[in-house]
Amino acid sequence: MSEPRDHARRWLVSLLLAAVCASGQFLVWWGLHPQYEAPSVPGLVSGMAFNPYSRWQRPPDDRPSAATGLADDLRLVAGLTRRIRTYSALEAPELPALAERAGLKITQGVWLGDNRNANSQEIAAGIAIARQHPNVERLIVGNEVVLQSRLPLQELIADLERVRAAVSVPVSTAEPWHVWLEHPELAEHVDFITVHLLPYWEQVLLDDAVDSLFERLQQVQARFPGKPVVIGEVGWPSGGETRGGAVATPAAQAQFVRSFLASAQPLGLDFYLMEAFDQPWKTSIEGRAGPHWGWFDAYRQPKFALSGPVLSDAYWPGRALVSCLLGIAFTLPILLRFSHLSVRAQLVFGAVVHVVAGGLVMLMALPMVNYLRPIDIAVWLGLLPAVLLMGAMLIAQTFEFVELYWPGGLRNIAPLRPAREGLALPLVSVHLACSNEPPAMVLESLRRLFALDWPQLEICIVDNNTRDPALWQPLAAWVGSLAETHPEAQLVRDEQHDRWSLTVTMPGRRVVLLHLPVLPGFKAGALNEAMALTSPQAAWIGVIDADYQVAPDWLRSLAGYLEDPAISLVQCPQAHRQVRERPLSRMMDSEYSGFFRCGMHHRHQRNAIIQHGTMTLVRAGTLRALGGWDAQTICEDTELGLRILAAGGQAVYVDQVFGTGLVPADSPSYLKQRFRWACGAMQILRLHRHKFGWRSALSVGQRYHFIAGWLPWWGDTLHLLFSVACVGWSLGMLVAPTLFGLPDWHLMVPLAGLLLCRLLTGPLLHARRVTGSLPEIIGAALAGMALSHRIALGVLRGLFGPPATFVITRRQATTQKESDQSDPDPRAGSALRQHLISVWQESALLVLLATCLSALAWSWGHQDIDRFQRLAWLMMLAMQAVPYMATLLLSAVSWVGVRSASTSSRA
Repeated sequence: MSEPRDHARRWLVSLLLAAVCASGQFLVWWGLHPQYEAPSVPGLVSGMAFNPYSRWQRPPDDRPSAATGLADDLRLVAGLTRRIRTYSALEAPELPALAERAGLKITQGVWLGDNRNANSQEIAAGIAIARQHPNVERLIVGNEVVLQSRLPLQELIADLERVRAAVSVPVSTAEPWHVWLEHPELAEHVDFITVHLLPYWEQVLLDDAVDSLFERLQQVQARFPGKPVVIGEVGWPSGGETRGGAVATPAAQAQFVRSFLASAQPLGLDFYLMEAFDQPWKTSIEGRAGPHWGWFDAYRQPKFALSGPVLSDAYWPGRALVSCLLGIAFTLPILLRFSHLSVRAQLVFGAVVHVVAGGLVMLMALPMVNYLRPIDIAVWLGLLPAVLLMGAMLIAQTFEFVELYWPGGLRNIAPLRPAREGLALPLVSVHLACSNEPPAMVLESLRRLFALDWPQLEICIVDNNTRDPALWQPLAAWVGSLAETHPEAQLVRDEQHDRWSLTVTMPGRRVVLLHLPVLPGFKAGALNEAMALTSPQAAWIGVIDADYQVAPDWLRSLAGYLEDPAISLVQCPQAHRQVRERPLSRMMDSEYSGFFRCGMHHRHQRNAIIQHGTMTLVRAGTLRALGGWDAQTICEDTELGLRILAAGGQAVYVDQVFGTGLVPADSPSYLKQRFRWACGAMQILRLHRHKFGWRSALSVGQRYHFIAGWLPWWGDTLHLLFSVACVGWSLGMLVAPTLFGLPDWHLMVPLAGLLLCRLLTGPLLHARRVTGSLPEIIGAALAGMALSHRIALGVLRGLFGPPATFVITRRQATTQKESDQSDPDPRAGSALRQHLISVWQESALLVLLATCLSALAWSWGHQDIDRFQRLAWLMMLAMQAVPYMATLLLSAVSWVGVRSASTSSRA
């Protein structure tokens, strides 16, 4: 009875939490889309400006006609007004006749530009239309010709007089109110004044817009008392940039239009609302607000009602519903699967999933809301996978955070497990590969291995590709000395032209040294040679790096796992010694510790740990069955761990330090090491991509953790690509602002959200599971961020480049003798030069981003247009620069440490 009851309780709690998260998201949507009050107005309006182009049409390439839906558009407009105003006599020859059938009267437009031949054709067509169609009641010759300086004023006046003499209907030209006041002589050549009153372009606040409009109208009426005044354009856009205090939103448009109609219609004003349909083609000439002046959108749907509350977005309830259902569909299975997590953890995870779902719905709606141009759609399609990847990263990071941060999240924790009393302990063979390593460091590692508290131990040392005898002969001397200090020992020497080996055998111990002057296959090749030297009786194979000094109880403390036949891999964390001396060492050590205290525990819950090339134990039979180490990769340890898991092996992570190594010598070495890891990981993905498909021997959890573990590195790659794109787009905005407009701020939100999540969850986890020291938390965050560019290069090289070579990481010297033995190649130049060379790419990107930021800020100056959007883009450039600044700061810390150490050694 208890099991069904627990099952029902789990479902009930999960459903309740999913409902709470969905309700929270819906409330956010509701809060972001308030309702506004505006006067209710009658259905018919005085008139409407009419451009005949549909969603994908644009002048002069397209000719609207009945076949393209023009007649349907006119019938739709006839339901709102009996009068329309057009702008060109040539763009739609069928329009006058179709309007007449729809019962519409026309104020016919005649377009005047800077091409006089085209102007003559327009004038002739306009005159012909006025003579042939009785529903043409007026002509407007030229639209904002003076404002745009398309023609000299006297030439415009001549055209007006020519048309007035040829037709019997009244004739005018259309200009904004201030042009009429500045050129009163123009009124002498028209039959009526056509004035444009568009407070949005004048940056008038919405609350003051209608009053300001009537004030301007009265100024024109007072200046020309003998002329009828027709408002040729009046309106407000539903989208576009913010100009001063003038905000372009659907709600603002509805409020303005309804307020204007409520005031204008009782006065009997003659006006044309701007305009019937949204015109997406206007983006190139009027900016982002240009397409959004229509009563109907480009898909012929009304954007607001003439009565009732004004909705800030008529479609938001549907979008909110879709995003809530999407959030529930993803959240509920996770909540059911991980019902052991605390309520706080489940709520935080659910909230983040719903944020991602809402953002995804908003992103998918962008092409419908913003009338993207082909170039914008191409950018949107290019960014869509990147934004989806960022959403996945955000969810994966949150999942790791909630499982690790609150108590009760980790259920699979491997304790120490000594051997059972009286159990015969197996032979363990420990392998150590070295190449051009300081002999003092390696010898100390070997002494610690030899002193392990284990009855049957084999040590296989493979020194490869070391040409300097001074580096490997001390190892041979130490192995030979074992025979001298242990009378029962047997020594066997084997010297050949391409290999040299020395074997010492004694009770409980067997030590083999193999020196290979030339060996392909990197570290994996050396470890495969060690396998060939391994005794057939060895049950387990241990691997440590040449700098690791192990604790005597390493094997004793884990012996219980070695006797379990289901276990194929036992991994202990990497740790480092002597890191207190230098700030850089502390930063690197803290960054490494973050993964072993957090990430490895997270992966261990689903048998998906990463095998490392040190402090690792592999069942010998498993290693032999899998064919040994893969010499094709430069991350042979991770690759082997993946194959072990795919073969059904169980991996155990025991979070207990049993050995310590050395951190990289400086920041160039640190950056090179992470490049190798990232490149090697992508090599593994290329080699084993079939293991991550649906038909895989890996479990869902294992596939998830490998992919989720690579997500941050793909994020670093995206950051690099975005940085280059941001520089290019910023240069475009500086050079060709009409072609390269400000990207929609919605596209900037995912990057900002991801950066905020990393800056928040990373330090919180570090404080909870690694250390509470604020300097170390900051140091780890800085070190991790500084690796971003090098990781990106490694990912790109691993995915698309030629095979990379294994580069040994220079380690921090712990003694003056080691320092002398591990000096870098003198041909590389000074340490300062090496530091500068190592960060030249980050420096270049930082300079480019800073230059673009400064140039845009200076170019925009004090323009009070779309300040939020522009500020968002400048912040975007600043965020892109953060990792590169971190790299330079890390390099500076490294250089100061190297210089201090050099000064101390000389003293």
